[in-house]
Amino acid sequence: MTLQTLLALAAIAFGGACIAVQAPINARLAAHVGDPVAASAISFAVGLVVLVAITVLVGGVPTLEEASGAPWWAWVGGFLGAVYVWAAIWSVGTLGVVTMVAGLIFGQLAAALILDASGAFGIAVREISWTRIAAVGFVAVGLVLSRI
Repeated sequence: MTLQTLLALAAIAFGGACIAVQAPINARLAAHVGDPVAASAISFAVGLVVLVAITVLVGGVPTLEEASGAPWWAWVGGFLGAVYVWAAIWSVGTLGVVTMVAGLIFGQLAAALILDASGAFGIAVREISWTRIAAVGFVAVGLVLSRI
């Protein structure tokens, strides 16, 4: 494995850990503000401030022309992120963190199989093999086992 691959795996594993920690933190915020949608908005506002500050610091502020050149569907990411944050806040208290994350990963992998097979949004097409289907199946089994 290359150093770049190892760094990418470490970064995404750290991101996954952040998602696991984020859900109960945001759920606590929702309990204090009285609404999971409001907590989601606060979470995104804090994230926006942090990301804008980093963008300005590294000099990566895009021009209006650059931003407006993106396809329409490239603007949907924030909406999808908002759905995830709301769903995590709403479900973690009922499911617990392990089951919530298992469900999250199952949903991600099921969608990923379709995206890889179709090459959606400009990604390289990757075939769906029985081993990849089995991997998603094992996560589904883990999801079921997390509730027994």
